[in-house]
Amino acid sequence: RLMAELPKFDDEDLKSYGDEEEELALSPPAALMSVLATQELLLENILECIPVGEFAVIQPLSDEFCLVLGYLLTWKLTLAFFKAASSQLRVLYSQYLRRTKSLNKLLYHLFRLMPENPVFSGPTSEVPNKDTKTFFTEELHLDVK
Repeated sequence: RLMAELPKFDDEDLKSYGDEEEELALSPPAALMSVLATQELLLENILECIPVGEFAVIQPLSDEFCLVLGYLLTWKLTLAFFKAASSQLRVLYSQYLRRTKSLNKLLYHLFRLMPENPVFSGPTSEVPNKDTKTFFTEELHLDVK
């Protein structure tokens, strides 16, 4: 809920950014970016031996699972922050992510975490003639318990 409120504080400061020669960038909240940078390093250590195109098997409830989940939830907060920002601020934030290569790292990690066969094994009503359910066809509920 808080992430949607944060961009309005940067909106007030947006007027101070003039037309300068260099390409401007504005960091999303520093605390969020600090956590994200730390998690990126940890994830790189976990996934360093796995090339893109192959997938990592992360055991549920392991330390690695918790790190990956924390990383993905941090990105969820970052995207909620972006969604609430004005288009001018999104440009500045995206420039920051481009400079820090955070978005590149996200895609690199996702392509190593994505399962080869994304079959959904959650609670489903089995209908014999229905197509196989995958993570791309079903809505996921990520409730933390």
